[in-house]
Amino acid sequence: MATVERAYALARTGQFSDLDGLKIRLKADGCRAVDALLAARSIRGHLEAICAASFKPPVPPETPTPES
Repeated sequence: MATVERAYALARTGQFSDLDGLKIRLKADGCRAVDALLAARSIRGHLEAICAASFKPPVPPETPTPES
């Protein structure tokens, strides 16, 4: 999958609150030229909007309460 297509797919997962986190993931996955490929204002704007709309913060696990 091409880097830009992968960026859009990842943005829709709800795992990323912003473009910076998305870029870090793409680079960790071995995508090349991430900064250059996502530099266009239109692509950045779309990805930022998708991240903002779909982001779901992780829910912390419930801590057990001691029973009395």
